[in-house]
Amino acid sequence: MVSLRMAEPNDADNIYRWENDMQVWRDSETRVPFSKHQIEQFLLTNNDLVSEKQLRFVVEDAKLGTSVGCIDIYDYDEFNLRAGIGILIDENFRGKGYAKNAIRLLLDYCFNTLLLNQIYTLVLATNISSLFLFESLGFERCGVRKQWYRTSEGYIDQVEYQYINKK
Repeated sequence: MVSLRMAEPNDADNIYRWENDMQVWRDSETRVPFSKHQIEQFLLTNNDLVSEKQLRFVVEDAKLGTSVGCIDIYDYDEFNLRAGIGILIDENFRGKGYAKNAIRLLLDYCFNTLLLNQIYTLVLATNISSLFLFESLGFERCGVRKQWYRTSEGYIDQVEYQYINKK
């Protein structure tokens, strides 16, 4: 069973480790590491949907009480009632259904509490597991940004997905 809770200052160590894992930088479009101080300050002052247009939740295994990752709402647009989402699951917990269940919970929150009309996400075309994940949850591919992300091996396309609230 998965649960979501607001990220708190005591999550800084895990978030620091996840954000600075160079293996996920390509997918999160990160170029430089975050300091622990930056993460602590974000958790103390900037984790606010209205003023900062973003909100970070920690994904937990509810039985174990273990943090397994984080999921974000970002680019919140209260006029058009839409937002982007991003998810990161610790490599030790991937492939166990945490991401799928966390996204389901977040969709419920976004549509039934925030009353959003739509959610979008951006996935690099090389991230096959995330492409499959979002498609399996009913996200619709709505575009491809050609040669969007530059790497030392060449450019990678980015796929854009939308999930429109059907209520």
